Amino acid sequence: MRELGYKRVLFLVHRGQLARQTKRSYEKVFAKSKSMGLVGAGYHEYEADYVFATVQTLNRDEHLLQYDRNTFDCIVLDEAHHVPADTYQKIMKHFTPKLWLGMTATPDKRDDNIEGRNVYEIFNYQIAYEIRLQQAMEENLLCPFHYFGITDLAIIGDAEEANRDFRMLTSDERVKHIITQANYYGYSGDKVKGLIFCSSIKETEELSAKFNKMINPETDKPFRTIALNGNASEQERQDAFERLAMDEGDATSENQPIDYIFSVEILNEGVDIVEVNQVIMLRPTQSPIVFIQQLGRGLRKAAGKEYVVILDFIGNYTNNFMIPIALSGDRTYNKDNIRRYIMEGGRVIPGESTVHFDEISRKRIFASVDNANFSDIKLIRENYTNLKNKLGRIPALRDFDDYGEMDVVRIFDNNSLGSYYKFLVKYEKEYKIRLSEDEEKIIEFVSKKLASGKRIQELQLLKRTLTYSSGISMLGLFASLKKDMKEFGKDVSTDQEENIVNVLTNEFPAGSGKKTYEQCVFIEKDANDYKPAKSFMAMLANKDFYNVLSELVDFGISRYERDYSQSYEHTDFVLYQKYTYEDVCRLLNWEQNEVPLNIGGYKYDKKTKTFPVFINYDKSEDISDTTKYEDHFVPGFRDKLIAISKSGRSLQSEDVQNFLKAKERGIQVELFVRKNKDDKISKEFYYLGHMTASGKAKEFTMANTDKSAVEIEWILDVPVREDIYEYIVNA
Repeated sequence: MRELGYKRVLFLVHRGQLARQTKRSYEKVFAKSKSMGLVGAGYHEYEADYVFATVQTLNRDEHLLQYDRNTFDCIVLDEAHHVPADTYQKIMKHFTPKLWLGMTATPDKRDDNIEGRNVYEIFNYQIAYEIRLQQAMEENLLCPFHYFGITDLAIIGDAEEANRDFRMLTSDERVKHIITQANYYGYSGDKVKGLIFCSSIKETEELSAKFNKMINPETDKPFRTIALNGNASEQERQDAFERLAMDEGDATSENQPIDYIFSVEILNEGVDIVEVNQVIMLRPTQSPIVFIQQLGRGLRKAAGKEYVVILDFIGNYTNNFMIPIALSGDRTYNKDNIRRYIMEGGRVIPGESTVHFDEISRKRIFASVDNANFSDIKLIRENYTNLKNKLGRIPALRDFDDYGEMDVVRIFDNNSLGSYYKFLVKYEKEYKIRLSEDEEKIIEFVSKKLASGKRIQELQLLKRTLTYSSGISMLGLFASLKKDMKEFGKDVSTDQEENIVNVLTNEFPAGSGKKTYEQCVFIEKDANDYKPAKSFMAMLANKDFYNVLSELVDFGISRYERDYSQSYEHTDFVLYQKYTYEDVCRLLNWEQNEVPLNIGGYKYDKKTKTFPVFINYDKSEDISDTTKYEDHFVPGFRDKLIAISKSGRSLQSEDVQNFLKAKERGIQVELFVRKNKDDKISKEFYYLGHMTASGKAKEFTMANTDKSAVEIEWILDVPVREDIYEYIVNA
């Protein structure tokens, strides 16, 4: 405001306390060069150059009509996500300033899809500046925090959420547990100044009463706490905040310091108690936004406060996966990212902040991640709507990546959808494109099989067919592809060419898979090369189909460049990326896909001399001893693995001999590992690189059966990256 030289400014807030705080901040910048006044909470200082007003007061005619439409050069709206409300709208319709400036930490709201409720639309989709937690920490704008995910009592979980046993939530056992942990993890400063977030008003009141009967180990006196909720008056709130901020030396006979304020949600926003040095969360994390709002209450810098301690009591909640999403700021809903954030902890957060989960909490969150369906249509629609509201138009595929939103592959993975096109047809009224059944199937095929970008060749060849259809003369498709691949630093081998042909002519699927995409034939033989198939060329004559496919192919190429361009050791795989059985068969250039039952643990392809090994590291407890193979990394080694052959094998079996003599026979053994089968949505394995049998192998008879198997020791070319190893082995 000072640099812009505005003479008169209105700053609009929703509580008197915020108006006073903001006025003090402005006085630090302007000193006496501008007059400052309050309107609201008993003040009527209309004539000041800079007016700090509450919306509840100013929206009344007796106050609003004190001002002409053009009185203010600029109007700043704090907590701007509230501006769709009638009280704000009345004020906004009255004034015509040069600049409206809205500020909010909660721009995305559930009702943004309702006409007139979208805050982005109200501000003409103009985002002046956006900063999220991680960037604010990087720029040292906030106080460092130390987050501790602590196990809550085993009884606290979602199963009881509707009819929880309230006695458990407020039991003496739980209160003692909370106090013990709060005392153990501590705070920065001379005394605790804490906020405790609960699930219900009743819980805040009962816990506060119980705390007040407990001895504070720091002072050997009872705790001093209050419950503060929506029915508290402005004065009661102000008094509570002042008492929390007080040091012991500031005590008076009328006003005594307090240690904690218990609340449900009124402290989520618009509360500026900079002295807060401990935040305790006793409720499920239902939303990353609310989580950050509550964590953020302690992130303001203050004299004598080096850091804030965040204690999150983690129960058996279905939505525990929200915690790492909130801490990391990653909104893609990518399970591997989430798992990595749990393992890496403080490495995710810039600066001096740290993140720790105790072992049980970590396991609870991993279980929550494993069981979460991030391809759930409700989650997809919510993320789509947020992005559309932000853009003011139907998002393109690339928009999801460019704005750091949900991984759009979640839509492709949804069994009832299969493509972004189908999602838009089903859920977006403004979307008018309609394709034929065959065209729709082509889009689904490319979406599901190719658009993740795991290999560039098919995508680039499809891009060539699009150019071909536009009438531009060119070489045959594969001659052109080989030329294109040189720009990507890749070749197209004979095996790979045959595999690509099979993929794009529907010869690659096995069994019933052939029928699913029988119309998905993209190319046909042309003399010594290939050209686009006539049926496909006919579809490309439809401009809508051409545009939908073109966008999808370009998206796939961008995904390849982002995620899969750094392939490993003459393969089409990238270390630590994830692949399905079908991906592996395709990227190993097998002539045909193998159903999972056949490929199982081991299947050797004689033509390409490739031998992928698939391992489910954790075996279900209900698997019988006859089939429970104990594959495992050798303790202390991230590059040494013990794997068990299929049952009924001996040291002389052909596949075992191929393993043991792979190097001399020119066979490439590739390792793919997943934690367990619980992640039913992705069905993917981490690629961990090449491995070679060390020569140590022994035959044994399996328990409860007369069948033999062989235990083989493997040496990986590259030790498994630490976070992936820790997740697979320990989580």
